[in-house]
Amino acid sequence: MNETIVCTVGNVATQPVYRELASGPSARFRLAVTSRYWDREKSAWTDGHTNFFTVWANRQLATNAAASLSVGEPVIVQGRLKVRTEVRDGQSRTSADIDAVAIGHDLARGTCAFRRTGRPEAGTAGPPDRPEPAWETPAEGGGPEAVHRPAEPAAVT
Repeated sequence: MNETIVCTVGNVATQPVYRELASGPSARFRLAVTSRYWDREKSAWTDGHTNFFTVWANRQLATNAAASLSVGEPVIVQGRLKVRTEVRDGQSRTSADIDAVAIGHDLARGTCAFRRTGRPEAGTAGPPDRPEPAWETPAEGGGPEAVHRPAEPAAVT
């Protein structure tokens, strides 16, 4: 339980690489995270140091990330931080990886159209089918164009 969970905001630096493994789908890409600060001397925002992370996604997240992400797109990644040090050719190298739990586009910097993926096969257990709740707001004054629907019970978990 002693894991370091991080939430990073940056840009996709490499095209996601998708692989089908024996344990299921896997995808990885590099994430560039650049800090910005207010430079008082220039009276302008300035880019600071850029950190690069290798983001790893598994299972359905890997499939969706590979289909959705492209180089340069702004994203938010949440996951477990793993810092590794290894020796290659006599030199010590350190890398920072993020085992992603969630990946999404940064809507502060653009728009996105969400599409649900297909349902699992009929043999797998899943939540029962339920009708979509009515989210429409009744029209002002409750005239003939108003939406009248019975109240739906709220689920408590």
